[in-house]
Amino acid sequence: MNYFTYLVFIGFVNLFRILPFRISYIISDVSFFIVYYLVGYRKKVVFKNLVISFPEKPEEEIRKIAKRFYQHLCDLSVEIFKSFTLKEKDAVKRYLMENPGLVDDLWRKGKSGICAGGHYGNWEWAGIASGMQIKHLPVGLYKPLSNKWIDSYIQKRRVKGRAKLVSITNTAAGFATDYGEPALFYMISDQSPSSPKVAYWINFLNQDTAVLHGIEKYARLYNLPVIFVAARKIKRGYYKVMFSIITDDPSKTKRGEITEKYMRALEDVIREKPEYYLWSHRRWKHKRVNN
Repeated sequence: MNYFTYLVFIGFVNLFRILPFRISYIISDVSFFIVYYLVGYRKKVVFKNLVISFPEKPEEEIRKIAKRFYQHLCDLSVEIFKSFTLKEKDAVKRYLMENPGLVDDLWRKGKSGICAGGHYGNWEWAGIASGMQIKHLPVGLYKPLSNKWIDSYIQKRRVKGRAKLVSITNTAAGFATDYGEPALFYMISDQSPSSPKVAYWINFLNQDTAVLHGIEKYARLYNLPVIFVAARKIKRGYYKVMFSIITDDPSKTKRGEITEKYMRALEDVIREKPEYYLWSHRRWKHKRVNN
């Protein structure tokens, strides 16, 4: 069954290889109608997340945000399939880094850094577009898929040029190997942690939220500057990526400070255009247990 799933996956990759973006987005439109109106994929989760995150917004506005989210989710699905065969020059045009000089300054000083992102906009094109726009070695930390054939394919095709992928199961080894390159480690830490007992808790989008602390852990361990990266959607298939410094000296920060600043920066971006965040994820399934 897993190999059959892989064959179906490859079929979609090859289909979107030959289809121009214009036709691909027509497929996205059809998919939106099916996913939103017929299947109702995770509608309860999406609407609940939106309501608790924006209690000040009326029901009609929540409904509009939800519909725009599903439209974006279908676009993102198409863009993921397109990413495996997207040429680097096209990726740069569609995923433009507006201020690469900010991280290039670190490179000139021989410093590695951590790029802290979130499930916002399009986070999948970073590995394709980074190599031609920044001077660092781009290193993406990713969660392996259960399907070994698809996972192997993604490892080979999800990045281009100098960029590389490292499994989150090998995070420590990845940092130890590449931090002196200098390298930029791309980490996404806004997902729900598997163990809330060891998570850092903050108020995020009006909710008591368990947060992974890997960004802060490795920033402090290697004293690496932390840069927030936001991929804002300009129009279909086009994003502008902006870097901003969270801290340039983690050794001078207090425990939890980096995590707080990272999540605050992400929250600000989400509030600008909430439809581009991944609302279908069960972000708040954990509750804090007071001992």
